Amino acid sequence: MQLSPGAAALQAALGRACPGGAPLAVAVSGGGDSLALLLAAAARPSGPPVLAVTVDHGLRPEAADEARSVAAICARLGVPHSTLVWQGWDGRGNLQDAARRARMRLIADWALARGIDRVALAHTRDDQAETVLMRLARGAGVDGLAAMATERQALGVAWLRPFLDIPRADLRAFLTERGQSWAEDPSNDDPRFDRVRVRQALALLAPLGIGAEGLAATAARLGSARAALDACTAEAAARIAVEEAGDVVLDEAARAALPAEIGRRLLLGALAWVSGADYPPRAEALAATLARLETAPRTTLQGCLLIREAGLLRIGRELAAVAGLSAPIGTLWDGRWRLAGPATGGEEIRALGEAGLALCPDWRATGLPRSSLLASPAVWRGGTLVAAPLAGHGTDWSATVNRPFRTRLLSH
Repeated sequence: MQLSPGAAALQAALGRACPGGAPLAVAVSGGGDSLALLLAAAARPSGPPVLAVTVDHGLRPEAADEARSVAAICARLGVPHSTLVWQGWDGRGNLQDAARRARMRLIADWALARGIDRVALAHTRDDQAETVLMRLARGAGVDGLAAMATERQALGVAWLRPFLDIPRADLRAFLTERGQSWAEDPSNDDPRFDRVRVRQALALLAPLGIGAEGLAATAARLGSARAALDACTAEAAARIAVEEAGDVVLDEAARAALPAEIGRRLLLGALAWVSGADYPPRAEALAATLARLETAPRTTLQGCLLIREAGLLRIGRELAAVAGLSAPIGTLWDGRWRLAGPATGGEEIRALGEAGLALCPDWRATGLPRSSLLASPAVWRGGTLVAAPLAGHGTDWSATVNRPFRTRLLSH
């Protein structure tokens, strides 16, 4: 069957961004962009297995019907579909940001539970341009103005955006060509939201030559600059950073000798890798933290414990940040750790903590700091400590980080 030019462009974009035969999850809201992604992904000749997921945020009465509509379309296409429900909105803060974060976490947990480690999102060139304008209004630097990347690693999943170079109108044209209708979210016209106002501003800026295509091109050029800075940071990390049991240890004198931007990126990258945070700390918070370290041997930031000693800066997990976390064996704990061993049933992964460390009399032989071991993953069965691999307890169990630190520096 001969593809139309529009359909061929979508297939080519999917082939570049989502290569290989590993299963691909597609996030589908029922709107035009995500439905176009679903239909294009399902129609790929010899493409990977496709699974679809919809998040019902419970914020609009129409959302449940839209999820059922997506499920019906998926059934027609032969694509397995799941609907996830979010009930976490407390009426405070930024609704769209809270919904986006919740959506990512729900989808990541759903995907990883099925052995899927990549999720395709339907952001378009228009979304890219809107993001650039929003970040420009906030005084963003290179990273912010580079806007969205084609691939981003977060929450143990690769988030893929194959349509960043394609206008939203082309996706609507593809759906029309296929005879597929789509839902329109009324919040897309609600001026209470920043993105809606930015979309309206873009229409006003168009006569000045400031449009989605130009802004997306600027984002792409800044993305190249960001990639170069990331490469320099990764090279610096190879020279002066050591990954040790989930911590990052930096040579402080060598870090101080780096160009300021590279040193800043290295530190932010370490904080992000250890904490798994979606966003880096604000510049003011980072500066205040470094100032505290000038007079105190340790401090905390973004769920991390920073310790200066003997010319080294160790960035590890803060016990308080993981004290309440638990995960089943076989899944990621704290977004990073995977434990393997002779599970017999009833085990779960939790932080070792004070009580657990007291049951590891040989922990000093590991050479790891006490603070790092307290926040390390351990296997528990109820109140019984089964294994603490990093603390030398239970040698038939292993603990590994799912992704090395330096790869984080090149793909955020």
